[in-house]
Amino acid sequence: MLNFIEAKYSEISNCQLNDIFFLRKKVFKDRLDWAVNCANERECDQYDNSNTTYLLGISDSKVICSLRLIDMKYPNMITGTFNSYFNQLVLPKGNYVESSRFFVDKIRSKSQVFAKYPISTLLFLSALNYAKINNYDGILTIVSLPMRKIMKRSGWQINTIAQGLSEKKKPIYLLKLPVDVKNQAIIIDVVSKNNLFLKGDLKEWPMSVHIDDIATAK
Repeated sequence: MLNFIEAKYSEISNCQLNDIFFLRKKVFKDRLDWAVNCANERECDQYDNSNTTYLLGISDSKVICSLRLIDMKYPNMITGTFNSYFNQLVLPKGNYVESSRFFVDKIRSKSQVFAKYPISTLLFLSALNYAKINNYDGILTIVSLPMRKIMKRSGWQINTIAQGLSEKKKPIYLLKLPVDVKNQAIIIDVVSKNNLFLKGDLKEWPMSVHIDDIATAK
């Protein structure tokens, strides 16, 4: 079973939180070489605080993937760290949540049982389901060009609000992600195209997917 759940910073176990920070260091520092704060083989910053909710994809008590969500009424990376990377940011009015620190652990996700598992797309869907059930108007996120391409392949009808340059002078994009029934159905069709999942289960939050279906897939 692969379970997608939410965990508030104030409620998450130290073991899970350390696992998230350890995996984030492997991704954002070791692999991508971003300018992130690391200590004791962990990556965390000022936005990992009581205003934060983590979405986790967990199997056998191991974190396979995760992202960080912060209501836009609180300090976040769009209005804080990344603001200077854009000439001018005009944010949409409404009730939005910011998403950041999206990752899928390559080693854990490429084990035999997960080899054909569309984990990134399922994590996108979990974020949409979470935002939808919590009555957000949408999700705002800043991504690189490769990540924007990955998101487009999921079928999510993203809207690019602004383009800027990262500290490495690479293009980055502020995206608005709709969380309506139409986009939910599009992404569900993408992840269930091989009839591996029950569509009804993928509309729920929290969300669970049976690994047995994946392990026997051809």
